[in-house]
Amino acid sequence: MANQKKLQVTLRRSPHGRIQSHRHCAAGLGLRRMHQTVLVDDTPENRGMIRKISYMLDVQEAS
Repeated sequence: MANQKKLQVTLRRSPHGRIQSHRHCAAGLGLRRMHQTVLVDDTPENRGMIRKISYMLDVQEAS
C-alpha cells in the first residue's frame, strides 16, 4: 500500500450549526477550521464521510 491514493480535502463551510453527525465527520477527516486543507487516504470509509458532508467541502485528488 505504498502507492495509496490521497485526497486533498478543504473545509469551505462552517460546521457550526450543523447536525452532530456532520460535525463528527468533519472532525474524523481531521478538519478543525474553515479553509483548512488536509490530505486523507482514499479509502471507502473516508469517501463515505466526504460524501455525507460534500456540501461543506472541496475535494481534489492529490498528486
